[in-house]
Amino acid sequence: MESPSVDDDGECFSSILLNSTSLNVEAYYNKAVNYTLMVTFISFLQVLLLIRQMEHSNTQSGAAKVSIIMIGQQAIMDAYLCLLHLTAGILVESLFNAFATAAFFKFVVFSIFEMRYLLAIWKASRPLNSGEGWEIMRRELSVLYSRFYGILLGGILLMYELHNFLRPLLFLMYSFWIPQIVTNVIRDTRKPLHPQYILGMTATRVAIPLYIFGCPSNFMRIEPDKKWCIAVTAFMGIQAAVLLLQHYLGSRCFIPRQILPEKYCYHRKVEDSTNQPIDCVICMTTIDLSQRTSEYMVIVKSLVL
Repeated sequence: MESPSVDDDGECFSSILLNSTSLNVEAYYNKAVNYTLMVTFISFLQVLLLIRQMEHSNTQSGAAKVSIIMIGQQAIMDAYLCLLHLTAGILVESLFNAFATAAFFKFVVFSIFEMRYLLAIWKASRPLNSGEGWEIMRRELSVLYSRFYGILLGGILLMYELHNFLRPLLFLMYSFWIPQIVTNVIRDTRKPLHPQYILGMTATRVAIPLYIFGCPSNFMRIEPDKKWCIAVTAFMGIQAAVLLLQHYLGSRCFIPRQILPEKYCYHRKVEDSTNQPIDCVICMTTIDLSQRTSEYMVIVKSLVL
């Protein structure tokens, strides 16, 4: 658009350039609905994976092997996704039902399954205090929940203040497997997580950021960032690979033996000159030395005062 260079009053006008784009509302709504269907399906898969993992660690010792920080970090991520989808449904009234459905399924994953699993891990990590009384347990449980929701609200404020660094913050949030890797190394735990849970959660967690920052025709109209998508996928893949190596080869398989602490050897060689019968201290039956092996196991005796 150009106006006359000089009007009748002698005032000068500059040229005006206008760029306009059209938006296909129906196609935009279809993309948003398809996205919410994807989130709903992912949430349903995550519920199945959580149930499988809870069955895998249904004992007290099994739950104690799982990192409470790892589950808490995933619960915080699902809580953020629930709030974001609910807010999007409120802002776009015509898509409220679709986004509210996605937010509801994320709420189910976060508030029912992950918080229940978080509580089971917390109880398993403190078995000696289970008989202290309801008041003490209620006080400690309130501290646990206050810390969780405090971190949740603090993270919202942090992301609001550092919204220009959103992608590095997301990259940091997707390091939720690292606490479990460190826990496995420190405690030398064996198979705390089911392989299906590791692979399934890795794939479902990375699906949403890949759609937002990798799909060129996403409904949010965000410019794709292929380098960031490759980086976060590789980062998640490395974490999952380390967990699988710990599951099949041992929690300290990638650490040199020279820096590992020495383990107590419970096996002793049987002396060949032993002719007297030996009784098992557990079942109180005589051990047949004629069919013995070269080693036997020593039971560590402890005195409880």
